[in-house]
Amino acid sequence: MSTFTNTYQNDDNYFSNLGRATRAFLGALLASKPYSDLAQKEVIASRTADTDTRPVRPSQRDIALLNSEANRYEHLMPNLAAELRFLASRG
Repeated sequence: MSTFTNTYQNDDNYFSNLGRATRAFLGALLASKPYSDLAQKEVIASRTADTDTRPVRPSQRDIALLNSEANRYEHLMPNLAAELRFLASRG
C-alpha cells in the first residue's frame, strides 16, 4: 500500500492559474441573465406592444395550400397529412 502526500502548496503555480482561468472562461461563456431580469423585460415588452391582439384568420388560399400539402404526403407520412388537415380545419 502506498500513500502520496504533497506538503508543498504554492497558489501561484501554472496549474492553479490555468484552473482559475478555465473557471472564469466557462463562467463567462455559460453565464445567463437571471430569470427575474428576463421576466421583467417580457412584461415591459408586452406592455409596449400593440393593444390590438385579435387573431388573424387564414385565407381560403392558405387552407387550400395545407390541404394540397396533406394530399402530397398522404402515402409517405399519413400522420403528417392528418396533422396538416387538422390545422386546415381550425381555420
